[in-house]
Amino acid sequence: MMVVAFTGTRKGLTPGQKLAVTRQLQALRPDKVLHGDCLGADAEFHDIAYGLGLNIEIHPCTLHRQRANKFALRVHLPIDPLRRNRNMVNLADRVLACPGETDEQLRGSGTWATIRYARKINRQLEVIYP
Repeated sequence: MMVVAFTGTRKGLTPGQKLAVTRQLQALRPDKVLHGDCLGADAEFHDIAYGLGLNIEIHPCTLHRQRANKFALRVHLPIDPLRRNRNMVNLADRVLACPGETDEQLRGSGTWATIRYARKINRQLEVIYP
């Protein structure tokens, strides 16, 4: 069973990132995809995965005003964003990451913190730059 976790910026995906994410999901055909249900890239990822007929599992964070409120058959209880992101990486075989910048950000970016964590635990990682 292949599980893919997604992380991305609240700025949303660029057209190139949308295309690359779509192609990755088509090629991988994962059994399940995980995302954090934030406005921006998570919501766009959800729509792509839904359009491809993939099984979606939502891992929301406690920052309710940032929720996209997408629908899935399995929605976990909200937890703090950093712990939520680590949980998703721990559950996944592969991580797709779409940061809003081409240079790594050390502060204020949950996406980059998730990328660093995925690298630290040697998770398969695909970073799709803007």
